[in-house]
Order: sequence, then structure tokens, then C-alpha cells
Amino acid sequence: MPAPRILYVEDEPSIAEPFRQALVREGFEPTVARTAREALELVDALEPDLVLLDLGLPDADGRDVCRELRRRSAVPIIMVTARDSEADRVLGLELGADDYVVKPFSGREVASRIRAVLRRTGPAAAEPAPRVLGSGPLRIDVAARRVFLGDDEVELARKEFDLLVALAGRAGTVVTREELMAQVWDVNWFGSTKTLDVHVGSLRRKLGDDPAAPRWLQTVRGVGFRFASDDAWP
Repeated sequence: MPAPRILYVEDEPSIAEPFRQALVREGFEPTVARTAREALELVDALEPDLVLLDLGLPDADGRDVCRELRRRSAVPIIMVTARDSEADRVLGLELGADDYVVKPFSGREVASRIRAVLRRTGPAAAEPAPRVLGSGPLRIDVAARRVFLGDDEVELARKEFDLLVALAGRAGTVVTREELMAQVWDVNWFGSTKTLDVHVGSLRRKLGDDPAAPRWLQTVRGVGFRFASDDAWP
């Protein structure tokens, strides 16, 4: 199989080149971008399998780059930063990153995280799911990654869509917080699950789901969430 193409966005040559070589040794095909502008140009030209994005760039905040990448593409993104607070981690994931690595780190650790993200986001990841899920006016086209409420399409971020599918695919069943974090974010996730509540809240707003009496996304306190279906699944 061809080596996965990695776009590595890092402006510091003393870090970028040694780590590029480490990625090659781990079986990847890395290309280095040293600025935000170069990264956005290369993501269109190279169509990488994953973007490894440092947040400290000379011409832009890496978080803005992440936001723009997510607007343009569904390419998986791993953020790389020296900021290790919970708030920074949550913000990075809310912007659409698939994982978050704090400096200093080892090449083997990052390579392992890259492989884990590629397993979760690769073409095979969606194969077991039905093509279309639905409950009443809500229709979820899994293959096309599109959601419709009646005749209107609902625009969802990557994690919002993945979370909705994770719940809708097990309609009527309580899915624990830990299961959702492992399936949608990372099996190795540790720490607060606040980002899960943020994404559920965002989904409810976009679906017009009343938090006090939700039709679809129900909270099971102390356990997790349940997607409630009021009619037959396709």
C-alpha cells in the first residue's frame, strides 16, 4: 500500500527536518509547510491523508489555519502545540481537530496517533454503518456525510456529524460518555469530557432540539446519551 501522505506544518527548521525524517522512518510520506499560507496551498495541491499542524506559525494563528482547513476539507488534523491546558485542548477539538499532541513528544508517539486517527477516519471506518439513518424529518446520509431536517440541509462540523452517527447508529440504546469519546475522539483520550457536552449542545441547537425536552438527543444523567427514534429505521 502507498505510504500515507502527511502535510507537516512547522516553521522551525531545527524541529521540522528531524521530525520529517522520523516520519519517513515510520513509513509516512511527509511534506513540510513552514507558513500558514504555504500549508493552505499545499493541502489543495497534495491532498494529504492527514495534516500535522503546529499552532505557532509566523504568519497566522494555527487555530485559524485549522478552522480554514476544516471549512475546505474533511482531511484529518492533529494539532501540535506547547499549550497543554484543558481549555486549549477542548478549543482545538471544537475547531475540528481529530487529536491534540503537546510538546515535547516522541516520533513514535506521534506516529502511533497518526495511525489511530487514520484508522478512525479512513474509508473503512464508515463501512459497517447503513447508508442512511433517520427518525421523523431527520435524515442522515452516512456515505455522503450530509444531514437533512425536512427539506433543509443542516451544516455540521466533522465531530458533530461523527457524534450524531455514533448515537443514531445505536438508536434507543444508551451510549456511555466513555464510549463516545473513544469512538468519536480517541480511544486514548484522558481527562475531562467537557468537549462532548459542548458538541451535544451544538448539535441540539442545529437540529432545533429543545435541551429541556429533546426529541432526538437525550441525556441519561451520570451515564451518557441516547438517540431516541420515534419511528422505524430504514
